[in-house]
Amino acid sequence: MRVIGFEEHYGLPAIFEAALKANDPYAQVMESMRKSGRFAADSKSGFPAGIYDLGEGRIAAMDDAGIDVQILSYPTPSAERLEPSLARDLTRQANDAVAATVSKHPDRFLGFATLPMLDPAAAVRELERTVRDLGFVGVLINGHINGRYLDDKFFWPVFECAESLGVPIYLHPQIPPKPVVDTYYSGFAPEVSSFLSIAGCGWHIETGVHCIRLIMGGLFDRFPALQFIVGHHFEILAWSAWRLDYGFPLKKNGGLKRTIKEYLRENFYGGILAGEYAGQEPGAIDKSWSLSYQAYLSMANTVGIDRVLFTTDYPYGSMKAARQFFDQMPINANDKEKIAHLNAERLLGLDQAAHLRRAAE
Repeated sequence: MRVIGFEEHYGLPAIFEAALKANDPYAQVMESMRKSGRFAADSKSGFPAGIYDLGEGRIAAMDDAGIDVQILSYPTPSAERLEPSLARDLTRQANDAVAATVSKHPDRFLGFATLPMLDPAAAVRELERTVRDLGFVGVLINGHINGRYLDDKFFWPVFECAESLGVPIYLHPQIPPKPVVDTYYSGFAPEVSSFLSIAGCGWHIETGVHCIRLIMGGLFDRFPALQFIVGHHFEILAWSAWRLDYGFPLKKNGGLKRTIKEYLRENFYGGILAGEYAGQEPGAIDKSWSLSYQAYLSMANTVGIDRVLFTTDYPYGSMKAARQFFDQMPINANDKEKIAHLNAERLLGLDQAAHLRRAAE
């Protein structure tokens, strides 16, 4: 069974250094985590270990875990939030690095673009270049841009372009704005507060609220064919969807054309995730992955099995745990094929290529 991973990250030293120099708040958190030993670091392959590796080491790790294809994407801290002229240069460097990797290993990698979001016109040009010239299959955006959320029409040229190109947007978590961090997550030991504000909890609430803003802001009425991907078992959206649907029925939802559940089921995909961070032994915390499976069920019941994708969150998450969790999920073989690759092939327009490949095999 072919397995395609959607939230599979890489990095460039130049971008991390530029983000740190610009006082990017998540870059500062990452630096503090590096110093505290939260994740394994390597002078050559970056922090967390492996994020700078776009070659044989990454492929060996994929083979060891049973992951056939990674869709490479740039997580936070990225160049998206940097001063536009610097962001234009660094995002192009990043996209060119991915293109070179895909060209060298076309059966193992695909690319999601990273864009200079503070310059929407340049972001549109770069998205067109990466999709039309480099063969990228989508774009990843790391949440709000310096506190400015994507329902702001300032960013909508990027979404108009993505819809016209027929490529999806992966909405990746971003550290919440400082007032939210200070109010919700401060007051504990520094390392606890920092992690609570990001992967421990804050990221997932932040991303879910951001998606709700996109719906309520009319983005999908303006661009009805646009598709968003949300990872981590659909963030908070699965268990909040019922309340939103009751709270904002038609004619009482600010003039939206559809119900909340219709937007979630027609404009969103969700990604499964085991839960283990890099360095945690697969199954050691919960050998049956019972809580993760419950989160999966909630997501699948919200968007439908045809909109569920596979992710590992490498190198922050464990590829081995992701595959082992997936293999032991008590779902039928047809649904597993959908999650592993069929839904991805349909969403990304890979159906014909996949058909030809399987015929050759």
